[in-house]
Amino acid sequence: MLRPNIGTPEIAILGGGIGGLAAAAFLRRAGLGSTVYEQAPELREVGAGLVVAPNAARLLRRLGVMEPLLRSAVRLDVGWEFRRWQDGTVLSAEDLATACERLYGEHTYTVHRADLVDAIGRAVPAGTVRLGKRCTALDVRGERPSLRFDDGEVTGADIVIGADGVHSVVRGAIAEPRPAASSGLCVFRALVPGERAPSFARRRAQTLWIGPGRHLVHYPVSEGRFVNLVAFAPAGDDSVESWTARATVGEFLLEFDGWDARLVDLIRASETPGRWALLDRAPLPRWSRGPVTLLGDAAHPMFPFFAQGAAQAIEDAAVLSRCLAEDIADPPRALRRYEALRPRTARLQAASHARSDVNHLPDGPGQRARDTSFAETDPLVANGWIYEYDPDIAMAAAG
Repeated sequence: MLRPNIGTPEIAILGGGIGGLAAAAFLRRAGLGSTVYEQAPELREVGAGLVVAPNAARLLRRLGVMEPLLRSAVRLDVGWEFRRWQDGTVLSAEDLATACERLYGEHTYTVHRADLVDAIGRAVPAGTVRLGKRCTALDVRGERPSLRFDDGEVTGADIVIGADGVHSVVRGAIAEPRPAASSGLCVFRALVPGERAPSFARRRAQTLWIGPGRHLVHYPVSEGRFVNLVAFAPAGDDSVESWTARATVGEFLLEFDGWDARLVDLIRASETPGRWALLDRAPLPRWSRGPVTLLGDAAHPMFPFFAQGAAQAIEDAAVLSRCLAEDIADPPRALRRYEALRPRTARLQAASHARSDVNHLPDGPGQRARDTSFAETDPLVANGWIYEYDPDIAMAAAG
């Protein structure tokens, strides 16, 4: 329960990325204020591109931020275009241009992460975000949670939301430690200037090249000024889990030696790629404790094979804000309800995990059976449980 005689609760959000800003924006929409503590000296999003599928787009539209986002977003005509690694044979493709809005009421877009952060930030009141605030400890033992920062400041809050990523300080304070395991995979990521990218990569398509032990994804972002390139390959001993680790183009090329020459040309244009280890984390059985909860990657980090990491953080923010607004006098109860309403995150974690096995089959009978199944199945329809989700409908159905 809230402290006696309290008026408006103090809500602290740790992390000023996509999830943290979405939480602040949805809380504002629900009539609740918050303070976002971000360790970086400025609001920026490292990394490169991401996919905004219909389940995320409808929530961004609800926040009123789709119009500024569309100034730089690329609306896809083709999605989940699977191609064979050796010769580019198309195994399957989604018709996003005509079917996506008809089925789910929204289109699918690709965006640069920085553009998405900027758009969501427009829905956050001025003065909400405090920069250069790295939280070093969270104490949940007292009457109310206490946050300590590396500059010596200590502050309390009635509600704490951990949107601070896979290395979450909040997660470590409220959940049983579960160390990450090696997935055996590493990730290469790069942005290729549009004028240097081959024409096939500039199409409004999300293309996945799949082959033995590896796969590679590319799509345009930033109005087509860049092509986002992300690839998965066996991890080496020198891989680290970091958005800022670097590799050479030569190392990138070596992993995809013998693949379609067009793909090799795209990799060669990638300048300075990033490379890091893809670690594996099991779903948490619980991610709330009293008036403290988690959101996004801090709660449910997942392999990026369904391109749903950011979308799930945005969904979390929408559900969490409604739960708090509807039961603000009892935050622990509201947070238990929020957690109970989000079992789909564990389902997506499992589905994303299994996808690496499907995408990386060696050539042979299993691969041929997979390719046949791709040709017979429309991913846009098969994955409807992902794209049709609407928190308002789900919460009304749950009661």
